[in-house]
Formats: sequence, structure tokens, C-alpha cells
Amino acid sequence: MRIQMLVGFGVFGVFWGAWGALIPEIQAQAGVSNGELGVAVLMIGLGALGSMRPAGAAVQRFGRSAVAAILLTMAAAVVLPGLAHGARALMAALAVLGAASGAVDVGINTLAIELESRSGRLMNAAHACFSACVVLGALTSGLALERGLAVDRVLLVTAVLMAGAAGVIGFPGPAGPPTVYRRDRRRPPVTDRPLLALGALCALAYLIENAWQSWSAVMLRSVFHTGSGAAAAGPVVFAAAAAVGRLAGHGLTARLPQRHLLALGGAVAAVGTLGAALAPGVRSMLAALVVAGLGTSVCVPTILSLAGEQARPEVRSSAVAVVASMGYGGCLLGPAAVGLAASSAGLRAALCGVAGMAAVLALASLLARPGPGPGPQAGQHRPARPLDAEG
Repeated sequence: MRIQMLVGFGVFGVFWGAWGALIPEIQAQAGVSNGELGVAVLMIGLGALGSMRPAGAAVQRFGRSAVAAILLTMAAAVVLPGLAHGARALMAALAVLGAASGAVDVGINTLAIELESRSGRLMNAAHACFSACVVLGALTSGLALERGLAVDRVLLVTAVLMAGAAGVIGFPGPAGPPTVYRRDRRRPPVTDRPLLALGALCALAYLIENAWQSWSAVMLRSVFHTGSGAAAAGPVVFAAAAAVGRLAGHGLTARLPQRHLLALGGAVAAVGTLGAALAPGVRSMLAALVVAGLGTSVCVPTILSLAGEQARPEVRSSAVAVVASMGYGGCLLGPAAVGLAASSAGLRAALCGVAGMAAVLALASLLARPGPGPGPQAGQHRPARPLDAEG
């Protein structure tokens, strides 16, 4: 199942890399302002919030078959933004895309957590695969735009890749542990303090990450007046730094207490984000994006890993869905808030606000004290370590 899981993360990354590079062209094709684009991007988060809990229940019951079906649904939704003209059409397209994306996010993270529960930590490695493929998707899409390929054609190619990944994940093979596929009506309580704390931290981390993934190309294009291909360097550099940071984070999880790793990531992300927002030129902005990407990279994988560790195996996908759906509040608020703030105060000022949110993440990571996990389960590589462990 490891290959299927990595394929899922990889194709998901290819899409989001392409999305970051395509945003300026989609904005121009739809004929929307920065404020209207911010509202349209808001629909991605709203759509995801409505789909993540049902997706968690489906994956809990049907396993990889559900993940494959969800990927096929997203493959169909991927082409919609390239066909949108006008703010309303773009909002509708992104709402459908967001619903499919949120379901895929839950599905592939559940596969990773189930593997991690049996073979040791690999969440940062899985997310490193995602980030590396974001780079690939952004670079390829930027080159395609430079060569004159239309936005809808780029999205169509991405949809074909996603459909192929669905076939790989759904291909018959050894089944996972019974707790993944057996229906269980018990759910993790959404009022549980540890779960709420992890969800709040996840929202902050997603806010920072998706603000840059969605707006770095726009900033390069609108502030520094680069071409379409050069604007793609923003999401490419950010994702490449995130891939490197997550590979390093895979080793750091064995050496640092989780809350210290989160605090360090938030602090580094705050410094990089502020530097990129105030950068005087393209090179200095890209250098600061490297710092921001390195800092942000370890946050979401660590939080989702903790969510899986602290849940009973039979409700693990539901726990991931709860935390991820709260985290998608950051996806919902981040890029949209940047767009709305940019329409009144300017894009630089809006991104300085994102730096402030990264500082809040660093502080909250030190203060948050989620409770202990359920204890080691049979087949675990080693016991789970709670967020407030001191090493």
C-alpha cells in the first residue's frame, strides 16, 4: 500500500503545483479582480469543509476503493476552473473542486497514517512527496504556458494523471488491517480538547501554506511584473523548500518534542513570510520564500500524524477528518483573506498579516497541550508521542 499512498500524494501535489502557476491566467481568463479572486478561492475551503467528514466515513468503511473513487471525482472537477468566465462561474467551479480536493486530502492522509501506525513515522516523507510533485506540477505548467498551451489544456492533462492515479490506488492488492475497512459507528468527539487544539493549529498552518501557494505567483506578476513562466517560480520555490523541509522533518520527529518542532517551524515561517512580503525585488522575494517554505513544511504533517496517533485505530480516519476539516478553515480563510485585504491595503500589507499568523502558530504550538494518545497498538513500530512530550 506504500506505493499507492505515495502515488496519491504525488498526483495531488502535481495538481496544486499546476494550480499555483495557473492562478494568474485563470484570473485573467475569468476577468476577476484580486478581491473577486479572493472570494472565489474561498469557495475551495467551503467545498472542502462540506466533504471531509463524509469522506472520512467512506474511507473508514471501504478503504482504498473509496480513495480511488474520490480521485476520479476530483479528476472530473479539475477541468472546471479552466472553463469559467466571470466571478460567479469561477466560484461555482472552485466550490466543486474544493469538495473533491478536501475528500482526497482525507483519503490519502488516512492511508499514510494507517501505514505509519504499523511501520513508524512517515507522514513528513509522504508530504515531502506531495511538495516535490508540487514543484513538478508548477514547473511543467509554467513551461506549458510559456509555450502557449491554454489553461484548459493544462488542467485536462492534470485530470488524466489523476484518473490514472485512481486506477493505481484502486488496483487489487493486499488489504490493510481490518480496522481500516470495518464499519464502526463510533466517532471521535468533536468537542474533545486535544482534537480541537490540533485542529486549531492545523488551521493556522494551512492558512500560511496556502496563502503563499495561492498568491506568490500573483505577487510576482502584479508587483514585479514578471511573465507567466517567471511567475510560476513563486509556488515552485515555496514547494521545493517545503519538500526539503519535510524530508528533514522526517528525521527531526525522532529527535525533537512535537510542540518544539511546530514552534520552530512557525517561527521560521514568520521570518520568511515577512521577508517575502517586504522584498524589494524578485530574487530577495524568492530567497525569503525558501525560508517560509522550510518553516511551514513540518507543521501540517506533524499535526495530522498526531491526530492519527491519538485516535483509536477503528476511528482513525474520522479523527483525521475532524482535524483536517478544521485545518481547512485555514485554507478557507488564508488565500481569501489575503485577496480581500489586498484589495484595500495592498498585497504586501496583506502578506505581512500572514507573517503575524505564523508568529501566532509558533506561540500557540508551545502553549497547546493536547492529551496523550490511546497507547501503542498491536503492530505499531513504537509508541505514540503526545504533543506535550519533553523528549
